[in-house]
Amino acid sequence: MRERIGDGYYMVHFQRPDVPEAEFDRDRAATFRRMLYAASGDGPGLAPIVPEGGGFLDACPEPGKLPGWLTEHDVETLVAEYEHSGFTGPVNWYRNLDRNWELTTAWHRAPISPPALYVAGDRDLVVAAPGAREGIERMGDFVPNLREVVWLPGCGHWTQQERPAEVNEALLNFLHAL
Repeated sequence: MRERIGDGYYMVHFQRPDVPEAEFDRDRAATFRRMLYAASGDGPGLAPIVPEGGGFLDACPEPGKLPGWLTEHDVETLVAEYEHSGFTGPVNWYRNLDRNWELTTAWHRAPISPPALYVAGDRDLVVAAPGAREGIERMGDFVPNLREVVWLPGCGHWTQQERPAEVNEALLNFLHAL
């Protein structure tokens, strides 16, 4: 990722010791508001690249008002949950990417055979990555029992939070068809 996208790519940036935590812990409420809004279908669209000399939150605007699926109470709950642990645990996931790949080498390219459903927002920043949507549409090549790909229009990265009714409907339809 570093070679292809650069040091500013969020997954690379998050691997820097102490840097992301210091930024995110400075004002946790603002961190949650900005991240959740920016990566949502209600946001302006998030390019997860840290600007030169800046921080990740510089790419995440403060919302004028929260999207309908997110309340100040939700933000307060998240802030309270992170009060003691901060962001080190979640950020460590990115610091462990190489080890995770090494530990799962035996299963690379192994077919995923159980019945499967894929639900995503069409405004998800992951889907916006070059070739991602085409890869998802070809997922049946390695998930031979993929029953359906469901695209939620106008939905971003927080699929279940942004579109709970549609996600539940897709899951129930999938489960009833088994």
